[in-house]
Order: sequence, then C-alpha cells, then structure tokens
Amino acid sequence: MLSKSLHRLPYSLRMGLLIAALIGLLIGALAWIQSEREHLADLEEMDRRSYVIAHQMAHSVQTALQLPDKEAAAALGSALEGYQRLTGLALYRPDGRLISAGKGVTDFADSLRAIALQALEDAKDIIVILPVGDTRYHILASLIRAPQGQPEGILVVVHDLSFLEQRATSRLFQVGFWLALVILLLLILIVAGIWAVYDRPLNRLAEWMRQLRTGDAVDAPPIELPVARLASESDRLAASFRAARSAHQAQARAVVRAGNVWTRDRLRAHVVDCLQGGQLLVVSNREPYLHELRDGKPYLIKPAGGLVTALDPVLQACGGVWVAHGSGEADRQTADTHGRLAVPPDEPTYSLRRVWLSREEEQGYYYGFANEGLWPLCHLAHERPIFRADDWEHYVRANRRFADAALEEVGNGPAVVLVQDYQLALAPRFLKEARPELKIGIFWHIPWPNPEAFRICPWAPELLRGMLGADLIGFHLQQHCNNFLDTVDRMVEARLDWDHFTAELQGHTARVRPFPISVETWAERHAPNSPALEQQIDLLRERHKLDGQRIAVGVDRIDYTKGLAERFRAIGRFFERYPHYRERFTFVQLGAPSRTHIPRYRSYINELEALADQINWRFRSDGWQPIHFLIGHHDSNTVYAFLCMAEVGIVSSLHDGMNLVAKEYIAAKPQLDGVLILSEFAGAARELADALIINPYDTEQFAEAIRRALEMPPEERQERMARMWRQVEENNIYRWAANFLADLTSVPLPPALNPEAN
Repeated sequence: MLSKSLHRLPYSLRMGLLIAALIGLLIGALAWIQSEREHLADLEEMDRRSYVIAHQMAHSVQTALQLPDKEAAAALGSALEGYQRLTGLALYRPDGRLISAGKGVTDFADSLRAIALQALEDAKDIIVILPVGDTRYHILASLIRAPQGQPEGILVVVHDLSFLEQRATSRLFQVGFWLALVILLLLILIVAGIWAVYDRPLNRLAEWMRQLRTGDAVDAPPIELPVARLASESDRLAASFRAARSAHQAQARAVVRAGNVWTRDRLRAHVVDCLQGGQLLVVSNREPYLHELRDGKPYLIKPAGGLVTALDPVLQACGGVWVAHGSGEADRQTADTHGRLAVPPDEPTYSLRRVWLSREEEQGYYYGFANEGLWPLCHLAHERPIFRADDWEHYVRANRRFADAALEEVGNGPAVVLVQDYQLALAPRFLKEARPELKIGIFWHIPWPNPEAFRICPWAPELLRGMLGADLIGFHLQQHCNNFLDTVDRMVEARLDWDHFTAELQGHTARVRPFPISVETWAERHAPNSPALEQQIDLLRERHKLDGQRIAVGVDRIDYTKGLAERFRAIGRFFERYPHYRERFTFVQLGAPSRTHIPRYRSYINELEALADQINWRFRSDGWQPIHFLIGHHDSNTVYAFLCMAEVGIVSSLHDGMNLVAKEYIAAKPQLDGVLILSEFAGAARELADALIINPYDTEQFAEAIRRALEMPPEERQERMARMWRQVEENNIYRWAANFLADLTSVPLPPALNPEAN
C-alpha cells in the first residue's frame, strides 16, 4: 500500500523526499557523532574536576588518617559534604572500613566501598559510572599514600551526572529542530529544482507526444529538455512517426482509389504509367532460374529464398530485364553469348541477363564479404562477422561488374533500376555516377542493425555512400529505416531531414522508406488444386509414413539465423511434456542447403542432422519418428503440398527482415484451417499479430505454443487465420511493387537532368 501511495505522488516530490531523506540521514549521523564527542568531552571534564577535588583534599585527609576513626571523622567535619553537582565524598581505611562520608552518598556507601577496594586491589585510581535508581553517578576512587608510598586510605569523590544527561538531551532536541528545518528547506529547494529541470519539461514533452499521437502537434518538440539527446531523439521519433503516418495515409488513399486487392494485370498497367516508356531492370546476386547438370543434361531449378519468391512474379507481370549472377553449372550452356535468355522457360515474359564471376571472385565477393561479413553483421544471431581486405576488393569489383551489365542492358534509354539486397550495396553509386538521370532504388531484404553494430565493418562509410547513390532506399520495417539514418548520421557527412526521411550527400538526395514485402497467391503460381493436390499429398504421406499423423511444417534455407536448432529442441521438449502426442504428431522440416562453401554452414547442417537424429532416437517407435528433416531443393509444388497438409506452420527465425514463409503458409490456407507459430524476431510478426508469437530462445514457451496450436478450438483458428489471410491477400507482392515503383518514379530529377525542364 505504501509503495502504491508513493507512486501516486509527483515525480519531483518523490525524488525530493528521497534526496532530502538521504541528506537528512547524513546530517543526522554527523550531528549524532558530534553530540557523542561533546558528551565524551563533558565526561573528561568531570574526570578533571574529580581529580582537582581529590588533590585539594589530600593533605587534610592524610592528617585525619593518622587519627582514630571517630577523631578522624570529627577532624574532617563537613569537608566531605557535597554542593551543587558534587554529591559528596567518602573516606575508607585500606581494610574497607568507612571513616566518614557526606550525607549525599551515605545511602550507597556499600557500593562505594566495593569501588574503593577495587582501586586498592588495582593499586591505582579508578573512575566508574555507577547507576543508582534513575540516577547515574560519576565515581573517582583515589588512593591516599603515605610518604613511603604505601596506601593509607581511599578517598571517593561522587558527582551527579544528571546535568550532563540533561545537557545532552537538550543538545539533541536543538539538533533535531535545526535538522528538521534544514530537511524542510532542502525538500522545498529540491522539489522546486526537479520540477523546473525535469518534471515541467518532461510533462511538456509528454503533452507534445500526446498531441503528436492524436495528430494535433504542429510544433517541434519542446526545447530545454534535461538531456540533450532526448531532444534530438524526440525530434527523430516525431519525424519517423509522421513519415509512417504519411505513408500509411497515402497507402490508404491508394487503396480507396483503386480497391483492396492488387493483381498481376493491375500492376502491369500501373508499371506502364510509372515507367512512361522506360525500361524496368532488377539487379540482384541471386538469379530467378538457374540450370544444373543432371545426367549430363541441363536441369532447371528455381532457387529458394524470399527475394526470388517476391520479385519473379513482378517481372512476369511487367516484363523487363533481371541482371543476376549465373551460378549454375549449366548456366552458360542455356544462355546466349551475351549471357541472356528468356524466362520463365515454359512461358517467357522477361529477360534474364547472367553475369559471370570466377570462382575466386564468387568466393571473395559472395561467400566472403557478403555472407561471412555483412550477413552476420546485420543479423543478431550471435555469429561473429569476418572481414578481409581481399574479400572487400572482390566485393567492389563484383558490384562494378553488375552495374556495368545493367548499364549495357539499359543502353541510352530511360530506365528504372531496382537493386536488391546487401550483396550489391555499392551498385547504386556506380549506376548513378554513370547515368545520373536513371531512377535507382535499392531494397534491403535483411535487417539493418544499430549504428554501434554496423560500425564494426571496416568499410562501413563506403557501403553507406554506395547505397546513398540510390533515389529510394527501402527496408521492411520503419525500425530499420530509423537505424539506417542513425548510421548515416554517425558515419557519413550527409545532411539529414528527419521530417521527410531523406539524406543528402554531395548534392544527391536519397529517400528512405519502409515497404513490407509480401508474396503472390499460390493460384498465380499454378500450384496444383484438387484432385491433383490431394493425390500429391497422399503420395507424400505414403513416402514419408505420415498417414494418420497431425503435421507441423517448417520451410527454410538452412541458415543459422532461421532458428532450426531451437525449433528441433522445442519439438523434443514438446514430446517430453506431452507424451500422449507421440505417434500422433510429426514435424516435417524442408531444408534447402545454401552457402555450403562456407565452413560454418556445412558444420551447421551436420549439427542439425545430429540433433534431429538424437531426438528421433529418443522418441521414435516402430514406423514413427517425431522429426522428418528433408534436406534438398524442393520444388514449389512439393512445398505447397506440405503447407496445405500441415495443421501448424512454424517460423522461428532468430532474426529476419521479413520471412515470407510465414505469408506463404497463410496464402496456402484459403480454408482457414491452420495455425501459424511465428518468432517475434521476424519482421512478419509486425503484420501477423494473430499468429502465436514466440521467443524462439524460450524452449518452454515454444513447446507450449505447439501444444496450444494443436489444441486451439476450430472457431479461434478460423478467426485468427481469416484476419491474417486478408492481410496477406490485400498486401500482396503486387502492392509492394506498385508502392515501391510509385514512390521511386515520383522522385523529381534535378533540373539539369530533366529534359522537360529545358
């Protein structure tokens, strides 16, 4: 109750009370120490007074001791009586006999006798504080010695200490009064100071943020904030919020104008308007179609990964040229002398231009700098990035090679160039330097880390300058946009406009925007439907002995950022906690091997296989095993069949820009009959709030989410999936491409480069 009451008090008053209390305790402690010192000084003064009295009485006492007791008492007379603070004196023989005593000490003469005998036994004067009733007495027992040195008697001097205690009490009351006054004054000053320095500015900031949230804030954040960085960060937060709201409002207006669902035909018409007779080019490392040799003959493969999944339908809808690295064994055989071929092979709609790299260049540029350096740098998956000077040189040359190939395809005509991902961060600058009038955009498909992490890269400024050659820089999330501009602010001499989210470098302005990427429908990918789909599902169930099983599925490239090991451990923990699901539930993991030239990836595959074997060995029974780890390049029909048959889709990325598998699983569920388990560290979690959001590192929570997915009531499943299905359907890959191209082509050219301006 006290804690809650304190929290209701204003911050300045709480802080004032705390600080005043601490200062009061310090002053009180110092005052108590000083009081004790003064009390000790008073006692020392009492010691001196007693010794003075004993010294003054020594001669008359020595004379009296030479007489018999009665005569000695008569000789001393009233000399032993007390006055004021002196209670009295008493004189004892060495054998303890009392000769005479003042009236004030007669009542406790026996106690004084014991003290006198103790002094005689110790052969020295002693001082004792003696409590009698409610009064404390100061006792000096002084030995009276003969000229030869032997004790002749003991003189006891008794003082009443009440006045010292009264003085100490009075002193404490005075100190307490002044201490309370000082604390009160401190409290007033501290509360006023904190209110002026913290409370008032922070309350003004809170009110401004409330107005910003409700749309009423038009001014800049309040000035004179207690922390300088708080002012700059508030300004950036406001700019980010306004930019996100503006983008959302623009998107909402576009939705109202054109309807909710974007289609391939609608995108085609939109792109024609955006390009205005120009050409569309996509430039990426990964090609949408590659050819490998099987039995000496070229075999077509569509690589796994979100980039190909997202962009291939865009170019199929719009036409154009895709410039990419020809990495397949049979790629040269299937392309012409310039590295060109029409794709898709069965129904060509655009051109693929393959760029040839030597094995050494590919090793340094792709496997080295891009995937041993930039990939772990941008993903918070606890893998240390590796940067080598030779790899950087290959990266620069490869980016130049891709830019030159794109320029060849563009020729002298107008074009819009979409550069893709972290492998080609330098290409926008190379393209802009060669053809300033080109409209160039770059989309960063992976997360962008904070500035402190990115500055680890020895060539970070060069990478930033390369990206700032683009007219539009796109990320999945607003957070990544914020991190990027923060990094530019820290590492490059560029002029930033946080209200409009732009960065100007050497006279060229780049806009930074979030564009959450998505997927096309499975129907547009010509996925099989009933009865062909049911037949394929039956074949897969029979082949992998899945008949009668409830199934969860994961579809991933085999990469340490995808959280596959954490996923397997959660499956093992699930069967530990819920053994009644054994032989009733199976997890299928489709894993596409990638980057196997990098030792870390090869060892990771071995680790996963060993982990799956360990779990299977522990829980398997005749004809059943808990995990089916299917390593290989699976065609889209196989992936679609597994997504359709799975009750549960699992995406457990440790860090991901978006992760389109989550959206592909939802797109495969038009009957709304599945549950998605989704990592909070995947960008898709920002859009798909109706998934079961998990922390993949929390094995207990992960296992519980699997149980909850399997036992979720059908009504809740359908409601959750319906909301996510609408989200994916309305915000599909065509809308993403339309928004990106519209934003890119709306960037005005400088007057010197604009033909219409002349």
